[in-house]
Amino acid sequence: MPRDMGRTSKKGTLRESVYDSLKKMIQTGALQPGGRLRELDLAARLEVSRTPLREALNRLERDGLVTNKPRHGYFVTMFDLRTLEDAFDVREVLDGHAAQRAAERIGAEDKKRLRAIVRQCETMAKINNRPMEDLVEEMRLGFEIHRIIARVSGNDFLRELLSRIFDKFQHFVWIELLWLDEWDVARREHAAIVEAICSGDAERAAELARRHVHASRNNIVRFLQAKRAYQSFLARAS
Repeated sequence: MPRDMGRTSKKGTLRESVYDSLKKMIQTGALQPGGRLRELDLAARLEVSRTPLREALNRLERDGLVTNKPRHGYFVTMFDLRTLEDAFDVREVLDGHAAQRAAERIGAEDKKRLRAIVRQCETMAKINNRPMEDLVEEMRLGFEIHRIIARVSGNDFLRELLSRIFDKFQHFVWIELLWLDEWDVARREHAAIVEAICSGDAERAAELARRHVHASRNNIVRFLQAKRAYQSFLARAS
């Protein structure tokens, strides 16, 4: 391999690594919505120079996960409650349609992959005192189920729309799983959706997918409303 091609490959890998790391930190709440992203601190934390960091921030801005405020810098995008509700309403329709189409089109290899992910999540659930990395991985696997279903639907536009919603609002799903302890519920619902799709029951798959998203939406909204009420109480009491 020519020397310059090797350097290009390493730079590309570094850019992806920094981007993926920042994205995960935002989606799991390590970087909070509305929080300022200080480049020097993040560069030191990730042990990289500011060049790949800025490239990652620019990319995250295009994704809608980061906001660049002139003369103030980058901030983690903060979504209001109405935006969250609207996004999940759309996702409910799209997920249901994707599940229906996937049940009608799925092949043997994708059935095998989906069932393997379900088994992997069930195995992970049996571990006591699970580390945070393990919980992050299970959330990733849950979204991987949804991404596979979207791909199997055969509609690239549908897949792209769902992927954008997954990326932007994954932080709120993390809130639901971690703070409301909905791991068991999510695991059972994913397993039921997968089995409906693999058995070719399109109507049931669509209904289960819609219920899954609707319940998640309601859980997150209730949590955020309670948090807002508590913060308002503290502000009045101080």
